[in-house]
Amino acid sequence: MGFYQYFKEEAAIIRERDPAIKSDWEVLLYPSFWAIRKYRKAHKLYLKGHFFLARWISQRCARKTGIEIHPGAQIGKGLFIDHGKGVVIGETAIIGDNVTLYQGVTLGGTGKETGKRHPTLEDNVMVSVGAKVLGSFTIGENSKIGAGSVVLKEVPPNSTVVGVPGRVVKQDNVRIPRTDMDQIHLPDPVMNKIEKLEQENEELRGMIEKLAQERK
Repeated sequence: MGFYQYFKEEAAIIRERDPAIKSDWEVLLYPSFWAIRKYRKAHKLYLKGHFFLARWISQRCARKTGIEIHPGAQIGKGLFIDHGKGVVIGETAIIGDNVTLYQGVTLGGTGKETGKRHPTLEDNVMVSVGAKVLGSFTIGENSKIGAGSVVLKEVPPNSTVVGVPGRVVKQDNVRIPRTDMDQIHLPDPVMNKIEKLEQENEELRGMIEKLAQERK
C-alpha cells in the first residue's frame, strides 16, 4: 500500500474516533499513525525471516512514539491507538478489525508460556486506559475492557470487564457499536452490592423499629 492510500485510510479511522482531530493534516502528528505504518513494514520483514531488521524498525519506532508493537504480532484493519504512550503489543498477539486501544495498554504474556503466549482480540474490542491483558486467551468480539483492569482469562463476546483481576460484569446478545467509545459509564459491581446491602439494612432497621413500637 502506498503512503497516500495509507494516509487516507488512517485519517478516516482517526477522525472517526477522535473528535479532537480537526483536519486530516493533524493525523500526521499522531504517534499511532506512524507506529502502525512502521509495524506494517516491520511485519513484512518478520514474515520473510529478517528478524533483526524487523526488530530494529519496531524498537526505533518505540523510542520515538512510546508505542511498542512486536513485528510478529498479527493486526487487522482499523486499529486505533489513542495517544499511545506505554502501549505494548506482544509477539504472538492477534488483533482483529476495528480494535481500539488507549494509552498504557499491554497485550502481554505471563512469562510462563511458550508458543502462543499473548492474547487474541477479536473484532470491535475496546481496551481502556491502563488495562493489562495477559496470557494466550481470547477477548470476544464487541467486548469492552474497563480502565485499569487486569484480564487473566477468556472473555466472551459482547461483554464488559472491570476490576483486578478482571471479571465480566455485563454480557448480553446486544451488539456493542464500534463507535461506542465510552470508557466511563461501565458497570460497578462492588458499588452495586454496597447499595443493595444499604437498602436491605434500611429495610431491616424499619422492621426492627416497627416491632419495637408494637411491643410498647
